Amino acid sequence: MDIFDLLSLLGGLSLFLFGMNVMGQALERRAGSGLRSLLGKMTTRKAAGLLTGLGITAVIQSSSATTVMVVGFVNSGLMTLKQAINVIMGANIGTTVTAWILSLAGIDGGNMFVQLLKPSSFTPVVALVGIVFHMFCRSDKKKDTGMILLGFATLMFGMETMSGAVAGLRDVPGFQRLFLLFKNPLLGVLTGAVLTAIIQSSSASVGILQALAVTGQVSYGAAIPIIMGQNIGTCVTALISAVGANKNAKRAALVHLSFNVIGTAVWLAVFGLVRALAAPAVLDESVSLLGIAAAHSVFNVLCTALMLPMSGLLERLVCRLVPDAKRPETQSELDERLLSSDI
Repeated sequence: MDIFDLLSLLGGLSLFLFGMNVMGQALERRAGSGLRSLLGKMTTRKAAGLLTGLGITAVIQSSSATTVMVVGFVNSGLMTLKQAINVIMGANIGTTVTAWILSLAGIDGGNMFVQLLKPSSFTPVVALVGIVFHMFCRSDKKKDTGMILLGFATLMFGMETMSGAVAGLRDVPGFQRLFLLFKNPLLGVLTGAVLTAIIQSSSASVGILQALAVTGQVSYGAAIPIIMGQNIGTCVTALISAVGANKNAKRAALVHLSFNVIGTAVWLAVFGLVRALAAPAVLDESVSLLGIAAAHSVFNVLCTALMLPMSGLLERLVCRLVPDAKRPETQSELDERLLSSDI
């Protein structure tokens, strides 16, 4: 890998993050105020709250955006902490949709229909339609639709650029040894958490991991702990949004962090136990793009299955960590967090 490959990698990463940001913002605008209304109304029961968080996050492809909205609702008194917990859990599952879309890049086969499913085949068409909508349509909704398509095309092109730039690393011994270090689960979790905290998007960091997977040097044993850590790192955005908020809003942000930390601790212990006792051969195999998407989804579903029955305990935990103020807090009718996007 030379300096030109490094520049291509940085350029691809920039396009990937930019495309994801543009697509997410345009999706939020295109969805309209209906999302806010839905989020407020469909959270009265545990299952409804879970499905609402899952559905909204799958649409806007950002658990951070959903969680920030939830923090804003709780801060304004439009949603209770109990309702927020279920939505946050659903958001963690909904955010895995992006990884499944990105995994299409790993489709192989000579069949023409199979080839058409590859992003490299349909991305140029998506970009063309997007630019036509954005430049030649007067309707704001159609312009936003164009930006969604352009953002998607940009992030897919960025990922392909990253994959091409790192492809040569498959034969570099130093790169192979680097990923041997990530077989230490704790180091993998730390790496995933730090990377995701920096870019504030678990979907983006999972996409970066998928781009590195094309080298064939990333094993399942290394990828799974990194994916676990990515769930912790994504909590940074919600924690930042809770700065200056009331106690319940801070608790909602802390729910997001506690949910992911506890889930990661439990399933990391199970992962370590299985690895030590059974030593499944699959952990040493190279992970595919599809494998990363599946691991991301399975982990988030397992975390939700573990924590959903204990949502009451989670609520009591964060109430203990953030106790009630001695003086009653003033409650804002309209929270600034609800003005941070155009939903």
